[in-house]
Amino acid sequence: MSDATAGDPLSGLLWTHKSLGKIQRALCTRGYRLSQTTISRLLRERNYSMRVNGKRLAGKQSPGRDEQFKYIAQARRAFLRRKSPVISVDTKKKELVGNFKQAGRQWRHSPYAVNIYDFPSQAEGKAIPYGIYDVGGNQGYVSVGVSHDTAEFAVAAIRAWWTQLGRQLHVGCAELLIEADCGGSNGNQCQMWKACLQKFADEFRIRITVTHYPTGASKWNPVEHRMFNLISSNWAGQPLESYETILKHLRTTRSTAGFRCKARLDKRSYATGLKVSEEEASQMRVRLHKVFPHWNYTIYPHT
Repeated sequence: MSDATAGDPLSGLLWTHKSLGKIQRALCTRGYRLSQTTISRLLRERNYSMRVNGKRLAGKQSPGRDEQFKYIAQARRAFLRRKSPVISVDTKKKELVGNFKQAGRQWRHSPYAVNIYDFPSQAEGKAIPYGIYDVGGNQGYVSVGVSHDTAEFAVAAIRAWWTQLGRQLHVGCAELLIEADCGGSNGNQCQMWKACLQKFADEFRIRITVTHYPTGASKWNPVEHRMFNLISSNWAGQPLESYETILKHLRTTRSTAGFRCKARLDKRSYATGLKVSEEEASQMRVRLHKVFPHWNYTIYPHT
């Protein structure tokens, strides 16, 4: 085993790339006839263990990563102290709508019979869930798109949350804090994202502050571990056969801590490749913060 063995110098655990079958045949050539069960037991007695790849290396970290985490936490506490809304936003993994295999397991008498292949041509369409998590209220809202994950779609989801839930829960608030990732439809370098937020701020006369998580730090975004994980558990092992099935599972997502979720289907088609004109960009009222201005900024409504 020595030539095919690796190990952890701290814990003493060993591992090998040889399969039990290969080890069994190698032992047979040396006159030892053992079953694979016995070989497995002997390996464990010698500190061998089955190991998989672990996603732990984030690569080169963004400068100021830890300081930005502290800044986001301070901004969140300040808004919640003033009883102002704080929302965490992101796009969940896109799903094919149809009789396709869904990760996870369910207690059933018999398994679902699903398609062997996940061909998009066999799907009814695609579902793009954009989630809004109300940090203070522990409530969720998901807008399920059918076309493209664009900045216009993202802000339309936030607008739907505000008109249906937000302004009823936060009556009289003139400010809103949005925690978002650095990329995608709500990326910090996306001018269309800021332009659409400017229209939102103008429409409702509300001041919008945005704080972005550094690159590679999206797992710390509250929407990921306080809402999306609950949704994934709720529809685990359930083929998403239709948009109605998706909405039903979103709306029935619960937690013992009181989390509830509302959902809507956005059938609008959103165009890609849209650009913000120089004139429109010059009229936006975006104030960059002194601390990491590329990650933190406030958008003011036009008076």
